[in-house]
Amino acid sequence: MKTAHFRRYELIFKQPGGTSRGILTTKETFFLEITENGRSGLGECAVFRGLSYDDVPEYEHKLAWLCANINQDKETIQFELQHFPSIWFGYEQALLNLNNGDRVYFPSSFTEGKSAIKINGLIWMGEVSFMQKQIQEKLDLGFDCIKLKIGVDWDAEKEILWKLRRQFVASELEIRVDANGGFTFKQAKQILEELAELEIHSIEQPIKAGNPVEMATLCDTTPTPIALDEELIGTVDSIAKTQLLNEIRPQYIILKPSLVGGVSGTDEWISLAAQHGTGWWITSALESDVGLNAIAQYTFTKNPQLPQGLGTGGLFTNNTESALVLNGDQLSMKIKGD
Repeated sequence: MKTAHFRRYELIFKQPGGTSRGILTTKETFFLEITENGRSGLGECAVFRGLSYDDVPEYEHKLAWLCANINQDKETIQFELQHFPSIWFGYEQALLNLNNGDRVYFPSSFTEGKSAIKINGLIWMGEVSFMQKQIQEKLDLGFDCIKLKIGVDWDAEKEILWKLRRQFVASELEIRVDANGGFTFKQAKQILEELAELEIHSIEQPIKAGNPVEMATLCDTTPTPIALDEELIGTVDSIAKTQLLNEIRPQYIILKPSLVGGVSGTDEWISLAAQHGTGWWITSALESDVGLNAIAQYTFTKNPQLPQGLGTGGLFTNNTESALVLNGDQLSMKIKGD
């Protein structure tokens, strides 16, 4: 018989993280542990307040329900948690870890420390000097793909992008931008043109989610590829997912397992994207190193062709012990004892 319990944990940012939605100083998360026959498995239920589909008052009650019903069959639990993607993902992680042992969720050459994942370097919003400092640090580390958060001061952000592009042509440095829905439809139409002049790889979520007609219009006419991110949150069944891709026809989708239904939810999005000729990459969502480790291991199994949007665990002062190591832009797993 399995037993389970959960605990709340608050991650503290080393320095405030700026997005078009505001400044982040802390990040709430929950750890779920499942025990059976003297073995245990650990997962992270990484609710993202203000963004997650399951940011609801009864969140902890649902976690308590899961712990009380941990011996129900998986299909019953999945049905019960269909509107709680981060809890479902934590449950998936804990079971995988229970079966595979210490720090391992998806055994592979990645978990053996023999392979790595190429990632982009994330640049947080802030004063121009702060953003430029981050960019230089990423370039010094050897990143040739960076992602800038934009949408607060476009004129200043555009100047940073022009300076970068004058220094590095597109074949030398891939630049992605993420607006987090920070622009209006009218603004976005003009900005997409300006981004094309800069040879920007893609822009994530130029306008707010929930405007499918406007987003479809942008995706149909854009000179700069558009990636959907927040637009996917809350779309939980296959029919709705297919309808979204049919209606908007984005060039890319961004998959955050904690927000889109864990392993099974991400698998489904990837399968549907292939049918629609839509590109994708996987991104973490400010998880602790527990969730980040699981996401990295899962991502490797999907044979990613593009730089992925995985964090490095370095944002927080009180993160859990890391199983990951970054060498340049290559994220790999440390072998225990190293």
